[in-house]
Amino acid sequence: MKAVDPAWYHKLYGVRKPRAVYYKTDFIDYALMLLLSAGVMGVLYGFRHGLTWLGIAVCVVELVAFAIRHGVELRVPLILRKPQDVLYMFLYKLQNLRPLYFAGLGLLLVENAVIALTPGLPHYVEWTRIGALGLFYLHFLWITVYRTVILVAHLRERKLVHEVLMQTPWKRVIHEDTNIVFEMVHAYCTGLVTHIVLIAPWYFVITHAHYSLLFLVAAAALDLVIHVRWMETTHNSWFYRDHWLGHNSELEFVWLHGTHHDAIPSGMIAVAGNGILEGCLRHSIGTPAPFYSPLAAFFVYMYEVKNDIDLHQYIPGVFPKFGKRMVQVTQHSTHHYGQLEPYGMAMKLDLPDVPDTFKNQFKWMTKEITNSIHLDEELNGFRWDNPTHRQTRSLYEKYQPTPKKKAAAPPSEAVAPPGDTNPAALSDGALPSDAMAGFGQLPAIVNHEPESVL
Repeated sequence: MKAVDPAWYHKLYGVRKPRAVYYKTDFIDYALMLLLSAGVMGVLYGFRHGLTWLGIAVCVVELVAFAIRHGVELRVPLILRKPQDVLYMFLYKLQNLRPLYFAGLGLLLVENAVIALTPGLPHYVEWTRIGALGLFYLHFLWITVYRTVILVAHLRERKLVHEVLMQTPWKRVIHEDTNIVFEMVHAYCTGLVTHIVLIAPWYFVITHAHYSLLFLVAAAALDLVIHVRWMETTHNSWFYRDHWLGHNSELEFVWLHGTHHDAIPSGMIAVAGNGILEGCLRHSIGTPAPFYSPLAAFFVYMYEVKNDIDLHQYIPGVFPKFGKRMVQVTQHSTHHYGQLEPYGMAMKLDLPDVPDTFKNQFKWMTKEITNSIHLDEELNGFRWDNPTHRQTRSLYEKYQPTPKKKAAAPPSEAVAPPGDTNPAALSDGALPSDAMAGFGQLPAIVNHEPESVL
């Protein structure tokens, strides 16, 4: 495979039909997708497991929310009209597997083979499994608490959330103050059930594989080396290909990726960029993370899920606040505010107006990460300077202003009496509260589909 080959990255066996939104005609497919998600949770966790029942309950909420938000129109589901696309979907996943995936899986298999061949050694596999499960539940609880804190922050700032989204393409969905509360709860539920389904393969590996206490540290170190190499050399190209399919194969959008775009662009929705069912598939035949040793897997899942939540907070002024400088050097926000592109990690650190002090924070990263936008620029002609990104940055300037530091007046200067004009105060650079009042609404971004939820 060539380094940048559009014929490979955009390969599609079926008919290309770009999608970014759900329609009421997708209801049956959506319901079947949730039913399959419930089945996946039952198989991987066990049908009596608490996470299975929690996930099923949230799936019911998601189905009701779909009917309220999109409506219901019954028709023969897509999966029956195009059953061959299911085969294509698995074929795409297998073709996109990378050597480091097999390295992670292979290391786990080697460890289990050694444990089986050396039963007399003190592997303490039951202890390590208990420890691994403890780390698994700690991860889930910590992320769920964090996601809940974000929901509370959004509910407290619901008027601000409403005001911001009414200046974006989301204004076609957000009509009144009470509706924004419903949208926030829907976003929270989407993130919660996506998280439960995504980590199900990790739980399955923990409960069926063996880990040796003797190899615990060494295996974790090797797994982290694999993962660092994955991020440095592989993740962007793997993600571009899989993400492109999630928007250009209609079945993959409706069944896998669509739920990630069906909720407001808040960190609450985020679980490593996955839709509800998509996360399970990607973490079974995609990324090597589920096969890592307990310590490495815990670190990777904590970092990637928490980081992805923060990197999806595209409503400025609300916790967790996404830094304006990060908004400047990344463009995944553009993807969530109406455009299909970019499909990759979408970072461009080497911009002329980005200070060296900020760039130096990323010195340890490779160009594969810091210039990840190059794939989109070469494969689909993505232009970094585009109206959507400029207008998103304007929203952050308006609702998440940089605090100004007042310079201390020289001792010799007299303090102006009350009511007098104070030149020192004027030089502070503070803008009046209505300085951005002229900021216009985002125009309707050209979309490949006519319906609304972007």
